Amino acid sequence: MRILVTIASRHGGTWGIGEVVADTLRERGHDVVMRAPEDVADLAGIDAVVLGSAVYVAHWMPSARELADRLEDELSAVPVWLLSSGLATQPANAANSPHETAALMHRIGARGHRSFHGRLDRSVLSFTERATISAARAREGDHRDMVAVAHWAGQIADALLPVPA
Repeated sequence: MRILVTIASRHGGTWGIGEVVADTLRERGHDVVMRAPEDVADLAGIDAVVLGSAVYVAHWMPSARELADRLEDELSAVPVWLLSSGLATQPANAANSPHETAALMHRIGARGHRSFHGRLDRSVLSFTERATISAARAREGDHRDMVAVAHWAGQIADALLPVPA
């Protein structure tokens, strides 16, 4: 099965999560294409999609939201899973669940959504991002659980196995 993993990531942390998803799906025998949302023109030849975004101030990045809007009909026609990655130390169901996710899941019939803790490196942040992070009292460091990411990707791989006749 040909799977598109498309991830919106500002500083590379969420992209790294996408790489683990893509690698796990490849290890399970799938043909995987990984691209940034702005590099996806259509879903021609794609059988399933994992669409993800870093979360900033409780919202997905614009490029991921724009891809979902632009390709809504095509996304509705294939199995889709969503992932979010946000503030490293905030509870996933509070800080990492963007407002748009529930509506998007409903619109495209996504099979699931998973939030993951992120990575925080203040040295790569803009002044505005540093101010936002300070207000949220997030801890610096890499808090991503790549074992959990690979496990989730394995569940996706299992869900895409052909059903015996």
